[in-house]
Amino acid sequence: MNEMMTKISNIGIVPVIKIEDVEKAVPLAKALCKGGIPVAEITFRTAQAEEAIKRVVKEVPEMLTGAGTVLSVEQVKKAVAAGAQFIVSPGYNAKVVEYCVQNNIPVVPGCNNPSDIERALELGLEVVKFFPAEASGGLATIKALAAPYGNVKFMPTGGVNAKNIKEYLSFDKIVACGGSWMVKEDLIKAGDFDKITELAKEAVESMLEFKLAHIGINTESDTEAKATAQAFAKLFNLPVKDGNSSVFAGTAVEVMKSKGPGKNGHIAVSTSSVARAVSYLKMQGVEFDMDTAKYDAKGNLSVVYVKGEIGGFAVHLVAAK
Repeated sequence: MNEMMTKISNIGIVPVIKIEDVEKAVPLAKALCKGGIPVAEITFRTAQAEEAIKRVVKEVPEMLTGAGTVLSVEQVKKAVAAGAQFIVSPGYNAKVVEYCVQNNIPVVPGCNNPSDIERALELGLEVVKFFPAEASGGLATIKALAAPYGNVKFMPTGGVNAKNIKEYLSFDKIVACGGSWMVKEDLIKAGDFDKITELAKEAVESMLEFKLAHIGINTESDTEAKATAQAFAKLFNLPVKDGNSSVFAGTAVEVMKSKGPGKNGHIAVSTSSVARAVSYLKMQGVEFDMDTAKYDAKGNLSVVYVKGEIGGFAVHLVAAK
């Protein structure tokens, strides 16, 4: 994927915004960033879109700002002149896509059938918008399309909401989901940006699914590790699994055979996507020790430690199983 699509993938959610009052654009963008979603697709469904993009790009530079519902090359030119960093169209418009490709403008055309996907592939695109997602068969259809087109990734939009986004994002061929449930028109019109921030945070938390995976305890030797694990196993009737560097008592307690990260040990927190979690937590000021990063067979980030300790424990993220 190109750099822009990688950034969008690491965020995971693309709010689709309709701006009727351009004065609402900047506070709305700030509310989304505060909620952990620094990306927006501002649709050309209103005459305010061009000016809204211009203001957001200037005043909220941390926001990845794209233009949506782009139906012509003229609109592409207006969007890019205003500062749009990517273009999204509801269908496969050959003139729009070809212009964007020729001018190195990231574009995500709407494709919900094999013919449109093949047209996108001919021009070297790797990511397409699947629209309208739910009306076109949802995740089942995406999986069916992904089977013969293994290199294509999808951004489903249309009918995606807080209830089904986790299911969509569980499929590794989906880079992100577009949606408007956290930027509803009535909230924007009312200027209720605190509620938009709240809904954005809820969406991110729902997507990342942070859960305590296990606690690691440091010991000095193989013998001490086994004894400690056996003590937990006896106390709570847990199975013991002896590994190369540690002994597990059940799945919640890992006893290290030598001193590992952290004064006392480590705490592992699972998440649905380590890459997205890292992106989100970095926005909150969290730093990571990327020298500790591990990747799975597909090249996805699977483990990484946070810099520093909390209460004498190192903390690391781990991909949920």
